[in-house]
Amino acid sequence: MEYKIIARDGRAKRARMVTVHGVIETPVFMNVGTVGAIKGAVSTDDLRMIGTQVELSNTYHLHVRTGDRLIREFGGLHRFMNWDRPILTDSGGFQVFSLAGMRKIKEEGVYFNSHIDGRKIFMGPEESMQIQSNLGSTIAMAFDECPPHPATREYMQNSVDRTTRWLRRCKAEMERLNALPSTINRQQLLFGINQGGTFEDIRVAHAEEISAMKLDGYALGGLAVGETHEEMYRILHETVPCLPADKPTYLMGVGTPANILESVDRGVDFFDCVYPSRNGRHGHVYTDYGKLNLFNQKYELDPLPIQEGCGCPACRSYSRAYIRHLLKAKEMLGMRLCVLHNLYFYNTMMEEIRNAIEEHRYAQYKKQKLESMTSGQN
Repeated sequence: MEYKIIARDGRAKRARMVTVHGVIETPVFMNVGTVGAIKGAVSTDDLRMIGTQVELSNTYHLHVRTGDRLIREFGGLHRFMNWDRPILTDSGGFQVFSLAGMRKIKEEGVYFNSHIDGRKIFMGPEESMQIQSNLGSTIAMAFDECPPHPATREYMQNSVDRTTRWLRRCKAEMERLNALPSTINRQQLLFGINQGGTFEDIRVAHAEEISAMKLDGYALGGLAVGETHEEMYRILHETVPCLPADKPTYLMGVGTPANILESVDRGVDFFDCVYPSRNGRHGHVYTDYGKLNLFNQKYELDPLPIQEGCGCPACRSYSRAYIRHLLKAKEMLGMRLCVLHNLYFYNTMMEEIRNAIEEHRYAQYKKQKLESMTSGQN
């Protein structure tokens, strides 16, 4: 891997990351395809057309449905889903949070009951690395616990200490797997995850400890799980400078366009979130002037595209009125067009961000973008 910072504008950084599966220009938004597909009938050809750089898939979900061993037999996730660009796989650690009622955390790992059929599943650091190695993703995430919010200081410290121990095990197992001649992607990268909730001192101490492990990249997890946006920005402001400046920094599960703009300003350059696809499936679409709900009756006879000047497949060919008709009629095409538009909007915004940083006008760009999105001119 090569990660080179091309430009800085304040804390905002514009970088280029070279991987075995292609180049990633950052800041970047990774399009979320949980089980190897973007929800909303979006194909990998569509992803290429709308400027997607990185697809993100879920380790736990691919393990329990279809199975990572089957995907390995197929030659890995890239071949399985016909995607020739980078893939990041999360570790299953978020399911430790989201499936709290169906799991038990032990030192060795986590015991789950599958949300599909109830069967018992065990996943620890080694198992998570083995699953991700079977998938052959470009970037594998370390297995961690995403603690709940709020949590007591005692719970948080114990959780973070265990996550650190698990990270050491992840690194050792990744090194073992990458040394095997039968491994699909022997250049698989490992990102560690910083935890600590909204406790600044725990976050900073953990960032310093994992930075010493010399990993390929570093993520901030356990945010956007119930704390306020202001609390999240405060944690980013204090923690990001304690992570290696010469490595990619990834804010997991974030977020809205405003969240991304603020987080780039604090030194983050990798993002992912289900918002664009989830909101699109419900007729909510993003524009430079705010979010629209196409189910609203005022769009019933609206001949305009979702956003004038947008180059996405929906805006090039269809009106708000027609897309609203499709949504009301429960035609899948309506959902698909909204998802394509939202992903295109996010991918295009990231390109604008990269250009603004290179041209040292990011503060001006962020201010104008935020003002525009709250103007309500639609």
